[in-house]
Amino acid sequence: MMKIKYLNSSRLYRALAAGGKAVIASQDYLNMINVFPVADADTGINLSMTMRAVLQGRTQSGSLSGSLRSMADSALSGARGNSGIIFAQYLHGLSREIPAKDELELTSFASAALKAVDHLYQSLMNPVEGTMLTVIRRWAESLKTASEKTGDYLQALLHAQDTARQALQETPHQLKVLKDAGVVDAGAYGIVRFLEGVVDYIQKGSLREHISETIAAIEMPAIEDHSGAPTTYRYCTEAILSSVKADIKELKSLIGNLGDSIILAGGPDKYHLHIHTNQPDLIFDKLFNLAEVSSPKVDDMLRQYQISHERKFPIGLVTDTACDLPQELADRYQIVQIPFGISFGDRFYLDKHTIQAKQFYRLLSSYHKHPVSSQPAPAMIQNLLEFTAMNYDKVIAVHISDKLSGAYQSSSLIASRLAPGKLGVIDSKQLSVTEGLVTLRIVRAIEAGMSFEEIMESSKQWTRNTKIYTDINTLKYMVRGGRVPPLAGFIADLLNLKPIVSLDAEGKAQVYGKSLSRKRNMDKIIAFIGKELQTRKIWEYAIVHAEAEDRAQSYAHKLTQLTGKKPAYIMPLSPVVGVHNGIGAVGIGVSYDPA
Repeated sequence: MMKIKYLNSSRLYRALAAGGKAVIASQDYLNMINVFPVADADTGINLSMTMRAVLQGRTQSGSLSGSLRSMADSALSGARGNSGIIFAQYLHGLSREIPAKDELELTSFASAALKAVDHLYQSLMNPVEGTMLTVIRRWAESLKTASEKTGDYLQALLHAQDTARQALQETPHQLKVLKDAGVVDAGAYGIVRFLEGVVDYIQKGSLREHISETIAAIEMPAIEDHSGAPTTYRYCTEAILSSVKADIKELKSLIGNLGDSIILAGGPDKYHLHIHTNQPDLIFDKLFNLAEVSSPKVDDMLRQYQISHERKFPIGLVTDTACDLPQELADRYQIVQIPFGISFGDRFYLDKHTIQAKQFYRLLSSYHKHPVSSQPAPAMIQNLLEFTAMNYDKVIAVHISDKLSGAYQSSSLIASRLAPGKLGVIDSKQLSVTEGLVTLRIVRAIEAGMSFEEIMESSKQWTRNTKIYTDINTLKYMVRGGRVPPLAGFIADLLNLKPIVSLDAEGKAQVYGKSLSRKRNMDKIIAFIGKELQTRKIWEYAIVHAEAEDRAQSYAHKLTQLTGKKPAYIMPLSPVVGVHNGIGAVGIGVSYDPA
């Protein structure tokens, strides 16, 4: 076979494409052996998505360093998860160390590959050996050693590949969690598959659609049940930071005590942050003071683990964050929530993920621009629904009224692509507290053993028998958000009118009543509910509020006297609903039993 004496832009791209295809072909196996740092079955997905970002981000350039830099930048932006960001950071370091040449001999490439390892380790708060870090480091060291004996890329890569395989086999001896599970490190295995894909391409000269899964030098252990659900930190949090006003040491110091698995990949012009934390909202609150923050991502590792390893029911439940249901109930029933977007100027948040109610209402009262809400990205909806559907016999998705958002339509489109009857999508014709009550009723039916078909049919009646009464303090937030014409808002303010807003049978907003005082509003709402109780019984009721807990408690006291039962819950109003209802609003949701 002809010796390969140099590397250029096109050869680099083809090699990376071959390596990426090998990783993508191994995606399912990588997911199955994923136990570190969290057994959330997503290493294969994360590495595959990162590989796709690398290949899609290549710009045409005759320069080897230019092509590598474009792919590294795309990797930083598109990387997912711990493993994806580590790979992206290594590419980033390599792109910074590669000499600005169109063609590169082996010794220069091997030297750059080893120097890039330093970039990788410096990006991590606490580097852990026995992972993909170890495999990358030992591969780079071996490549450098081989380059001192030969100028042939293939010969050196074969030598370094053998070293990487050996390092992979040793990972269970370095991390007890791997040994206990009987697996090698998933990220390290992904790197070995990548390297083998590169060598396979050089030897055979074609980018085949399917690359062999057989790795003769590595034993494939039987898959065992993984233990080790996330116990310390729950949320895998990521973001792209640009125009950063601090160096990497300051950034690490700022967030270092808020989590672990911290990676700051990239350089001063752009960082890709990865951290496991219990307070993603606090992370973003700090970051917005130091940088432009984009592409936020928050994965609930606990929920992922529960769904894939410890599901309670055969039917899974998904809803959106316009659904106001306490976290303790969402956890008890393993409910998945899809976040809406909220923008304060150029600050973009994920509702109930990177911003919580307390912080939202503080910004609402002080920020110079009124926030704008946006429906969940279709790709996010698809990823969460498909992951949930993969792990349950059936899935039910409950959404905010389709007259208020396109989330229901997005989920319905995804349902049409899945097996018939796999995913049932429900338009709750509600929002906030009443969407929460419909969701609670459905999940209790799941718990009671009702069938998928029975629940889908009964949900029509449950949505009809649920009513929301929202006691609005002022219309100024609805005016700012474009829900109410400015003139109407001005007149209401001039006359001190306090509207009661509800939803009609189709889920459209309607003014249900109005008064000249908040006290009269409360009296009217209690009277509305009292009249309904003359012909039917309450199943459950609940209350939400926007920085108006005292008023919510007053409603609870009066309704407890009226109904003889306490509210199912009282909680803050979701930020995405608070965009329009504003500070001081109180929502009362009532779910009635049929007359």
